[in-house]
Amino acid sequence: MHPQELKTIMSSGLLSFPLTDFDAQGNFNAKGYAERLEWLAPYGATALFAAGGTGEFFSLTAEEYPGIIQTAVDTCKGKVPIIAGVGGPTRFAIQCAQQAERLGAHGVLLLPHYLTEAGQEGLIAHVEQVCKSVKFGVIVYNRNVCKLTPESLAILADRCPNLIGFKDGVGDIETMSSIYMKMGDRFAYLGGLPTAEVYAAAYKALGTPVYSSAVFNFIPKTAMDFYRAVAADDMATQHHLLREFFMPYLAIRNKMQGYAVSIVKAGAKIVGHDAGPVRAPLTDLKANEVQELAALIAKLGPQ
Repeated sequence: MHPQELKTIMSSGLLSFPLTDFDAQGNFNAKGYAERLEWLAPYGATALFAAGGTGEFFSLTAEEYPGIIQTAVDTCKGKVPIIAGVGGPTRFAIQCAQQAERLGAHGVLLLPHYLTEAGQEGLIAHVEQVCKSVKFGVIVYNRNVCKLTPESLAILADRCPNLIGFKDGVGDIETMSSIYMKMGDRFAYLGGLPTAEVYAAAYKALGTPVYSSAVFNFIPKTAMDFYRAVAADDMATQHHLLREFFMPYLAIRNKMQGYAVSIVKAGAKIVGHDAGPVRAPLTDLKANEVQELAALIAKLGPQ
C-alpha cells in the first residue's frame, strides 16, 4: 500500500488495537488471535493495529512478533488493513518495521522508544531512521519519552515523505493545536489517549476526528455507535454513553496502573472472547473489579 493510501484510510473512521491472545501459560495463541480478528473485522473499523499498545507490544519477543503480524495479515486479507506496531530501541524498531513490510502489513505505528529520555535531535534521528528503513507508511505515536514539537515534525515531514500520520497520547491541547496549525493536512491525525472516547469530541474540534478505540475489543457495536455519534456531533448519545458506561469504566481502569490494557482483556473474557492473561509487569483485574465491569457491559445489551 502506498503511504498516501494509508493516509487516506487514517483520515476517517474508527481504528482499534486488537488484543494479542495468550494461552494459560502466557504463550502466543495464534488460533485464538485469528478467531478474534475474524470476529472483529466485520464490525466496520477502518484499520486494525496488530501488536499495538493494547496488544501488549511491549511484552512481545522478537521471535513471536513475525507470527503475530503474519496471522493478522493472513486473517484480515481483503477485509480490513493491518497496521503493525513497532517500537523500542531504534534498531529493533527497524527490524520489526522491515518484517511487517515483508509480511504484507499496510504500514506501521511507531511506538515510543525504550526507557531513556532524549532531546529533539535524537527523537528526529530515531523516527527518521525507522521511516527510511521501509517504503510503506509510518505513523508516529507521540507519548511518554517521545514527545515531538511542531518544529521537529516539520523537519521530519520534509525528510520522510512516508511519515503520514501523527497519533497523540499526551493530551496537551496547546501543543496539539500548535501541531495542527503548523502542519495542516500534511498528516493524518489520530487521537490516542487511553479510553479515547472520553476525549473524542474535544479532539474533533482540534482537527482530529479519528481515534483508536480499545473498548472495540469487547463492545464493538457500542464503540461504533459512539464513533458515529462523534462524527454526527450527536452530543445526546455521546453524553448518555459517557455517563452510563465510560465514566464508571474509567473508575475501574484507574484503580491500578496498567489497567488500561488489563480491563480490556477482562472485558473480552466477559463477552466470551477470552484472550488469556496479561503478561508481567501488568496484572489482571481482581474478581470484584471483573464483576463491576460485567455489570456495566450487561447494561449495554447485545453486541
